[in-house]
Amino acid sequence: MSTTDQRPFRFGVVGESIRTAGELATTARSAEELGYTTLTLRDHFVTEPFGDQLAPLVALAAAAGATRTLRLGTLVLANDYRHPVMLAKEAATLDHVSGGRFELGIGAGWLREEYEQAGMPFDAAGVRVERLEESLQILRSLLGGEKTSFAGEHYRVRGLTVFPVPPRPTPILVGAGSKRMLGLAGRYADTVGILPRALPEGAISDELSERMPDTIARKADWVREAASGRDVELSMLVSPVFGPDPRKIAARQAVLRGWGASAAELVLDMPSQFVGPVEHIAEQMVARRERFGFSYYLVGDAAMKEFAPVVELLAGR
Repeated sequence: MSTTDQRPFRFGVVGESIRTAGELATTARSAEELGYTTLTLRDHFVTEPFGDQLAPLVALAAAAGATRTLRLGTLVLANDYRHPVMLAKEAATLDHVSGGRFELGIGAGWLREEYEQAGMPFDAAGVRVERLEESLQILRSLLGGEKTSFAGEHYRVRGLTVFPVPPRPTPILVGAGSKRMLGLAGRYADTVGILPRALPEGAISDELSERMPDTIARKADWVREAASGRDVELSMLVSPVFGPDPRKIAARQAVLRGWGASAAELVLDMPSQFVGPVEHIAEQMVARRERFGFSYYLVGDAAMKEFAPVVELLAGR
């Protein structure tokens, strides 16, 4: 990727430890003050694996009232939990009350246990992806201010518009890990969050191969091929670990993840792993933007303050 193709960096916070209204407001204001672009929330109603979560769309409306410039996003909504017409209505309203600061992140849904606890059918991956593709077509049309009719296998819409009408199309992020999902994301999303692939049993792969440079480069290429010349932002959720010696940190991380100390060198090369001093991590991000195209990084709120010096070095560059 040439330097002329590169997007400027931006950074987001995932508010995964927020449990109260007070914590929500405090985290949102801190993120804004520290120079982050976005506050995002997950979409889960079971405790594991991320802890209890507030309902994202309602909570983000409250966060909008506590901030002035911070963008608000979902990372990511499970498509099966909401009909796309109702989601478009909620998204358009949240975009309106936030002054145009909402970014809609959505995926196919992957956590089997959550579906089962709620009594929802956990259909085969192909069916869930088909539903998401139809949903994205409806969402892009409605949130683009168009009168929408759609007849698909899973959804049917006839002559609908959304109110309030977004002054510009609401940005859409799609989280994706498999070739089919990455292609779908490349066709319909403004931002693609590249992930390890979801497994049929309802979990996210922890395989080393899913995190290696060649795999990530291939995934980024699948997105760009599907985008057919559209300028799509590439994003990744990362867990930076700071310290003076990157190799020692990498060895510790390899053991913690169950990959073994011998995987330390592999961890150092993983596009999702950033270890070492602030300046070293910033240099890695610049190099990986050049190689893979990533310009939008998100960190968990527990790392928000420690990661802020990296944001200060790179935001907007």
